[in-house]
Amino acid sequence: MRNFIKLKTNRDFRRLYGRGKSFVTPLFVLYAAKGRKNTLRLGITAGKKLGGAVERNRAKRVITAAFQMCQSNITLGYDFVIVARSRILGVKSTDAAQLLQKQLMAADLWCSENDR
Repeated sequence: MRNFIKLKTNRDFRRLYGRGKSFVTPLFVLYAAKGRKNTLRLGITAGKKLGGAVERNRAKRVITAAFQMCQSNITLGYDFVIVARSRILGVKSTDAAQLLQKQLMAADLWCSENDR
């Protein structure tokens, strides 16, 4: 399983918000943009509208687990920012992973094992 790099700087987040293509679901909003070659970079945001620190951290854990389930099939060289929405609090990571897979297929960033 490949690792991904976490986005931490405000500049990276703002670049993806401005230049990235967005895909909206009831659970999260996915922003994707071309990034560095042969790397996957992920940033996650969870605003205070979700609730307290416990709820925000749970949302981040669910999104991270969903991304890890999908990362072996994600096309390399892209940066992602995922913004948590309030419905993510009642969902398990496997359900979020299925929804993330659908969004990545819609974005044409999903590659099967045969395509590699």
